[in-house]
Amino acid sequence: MQLLADFLPLLFFFAAYLYDDLYFAVGVLMVVMPIGLALKTYLTGKLDKIYLGSTIFLLVLGGATLFYRNPLFLYWKPTVFYWVVSIVFLASQWIGTMPIVKRLFGQAAELSREQWLKLNLMWVAFFIFAGGLNIYIAYSFSQPVWVKFKVFGLLGLTFIFVIIQAIWMTKVSRRHKSDTEQSEA
Repeated sequence: MQLLADFLPLLFFFAAYLYDDLYFAVGVLMVVMPIGLALKTYLTGKLDKIYLGSTIFLLVLGGATLFYRNPLFLYWKPTVFYWVVSIVFLASQWIGTMPIVKRLFGQAAELSREQWLKLNLMWVAFFIFAGGLNIYIAYSFSQPVWVKFKVFGLLGLTFIFVIIQAIWMTKVSRRHKSDTEQSEA
């Protein structure tokens, strides 16, 4: 159900775009994102700060897109969001007690501090790449191509990256456990 709260706004955006145009789709997204945030908060019992940031950012840039009737604000939204998140992840390498990626996935694997830092940097690189690719697609291709890329391409890239990270974490976690057990023996 949480996954539905995450991806439902994208599906509504895409359906609204197919039904009418980008501006109608932005309006629909501006209604659905806060509903998705409320649903996710209700289901988990806690506020997802990244989802909240994305919702606020969408409301600001979506509002600018509608007010100025200029899609460039919306085109830049994923790029700027990804780059801001990459800066936050990077800063967590030095600020706080642990990198953000450990807070997100800490229960999923047993890794050394160096491995968590490496994983965190992999996410930084992914966010920078995804943001750059988004703006490249926005400026190099037609609006329908960008909409499909935003809905399916970025989602697919993220899904593939998460699978690769899960495989890497499992492999490294096993090795870390084995090394820890051998050093304790």
